[in-house]
Formats: sequence, C-alpha cells, structure tokens
Amino acid sequence: MRQATLFLLVLSLALGAHSLSAKKCSLTGQWINDLGSTMKITAVNKNGDFSGSYLTAVTATSNQIQESPLQGSLQRKNQKGQPTFGFTVNWTFSDSVTVFTGQCFVDKNGKEILKTMWLLRSRVDDIESDWKATRVGINVFTRIQPE
Repeated sequence: MRQATLFLLVLSLALGAHSLSAKKCSLTGQWINDLGSTMKITAVNKNGDFSGSYLTAVTATSNQIQESPLQGSLQRKNQKGQPTFGFTVNWTFSDSVTVFTGQCFVDKNGKEILKTMWLLRSRVDDIESDWKATRVGINVFTRIQPE
C-alpha cells in the first residue's frame, strides 16, 4: 500500500510538472546592456518584424550621441519561448551601421536576458583602410522594469 501511494505521488508530481508552462521571452519593451546603452523595441508583428530605437552609451566618434532607429526580425518558427533574432541600427550621428544577432533567454529565476553579438561597420576613405572598418563585440541586455 505504501509503495502504491508513493508511486501515485511521484506520478502526479511528474504529470503536474509537465503541464507547467515555462515563461516565454519577449523582445518588446525597454532594455539596457552591460555598457549602459538602452534600446526600446516596439511590438513584434505576426511575421516577426519589429522596430525601435537605440541610444548608445559609447562611441568612437566625437559627434554628439543621438538616439538611432533599429529594424529587426525575430525567428517565429521557434515556439519554445527563447527565440533568436537580429536587428540593424543605422546610427544617426555617424557614418556607421551595426548589426546585432542574438537569442532571448529566460533564466532559472524568470529574468529575461538578451545575449547578443554585433558587427559595427564604419565608413573608411579607401579600400586600403578596409582592415580597420569593422569591429566585433558582445553585449548582454536585461529588461528595464517600468517604474
């Protein structure tokens, strides 16, 4: 009798855990990265397209930093809640463009995190200077909670 009760308890816990739904990661909202740059992503449409704005906290130019537009795409085929995405930022204050690619994760505490890698392409005067025109890096974004 005791073994049957234990078996039923384990079975019910396993079935109950299976029915729990994991939190899905959503790109929509405001984010801040490890360098203090912020971005705002508006709603993602049914095709996975989105837009928003990016305000960098760092720059290699002496120009005044300005908010810049971003355009992106979310992989909609992944319905598991931790989707991949990519977006482009067309900097309004310099002759450069950055492309980001990454994945939206929900950690074990339910916190949403964007892990990204980027390529920044700056304009150079001639092909001989091409070697210094592209930079690469990584950023980790966390959601800015509304006040």
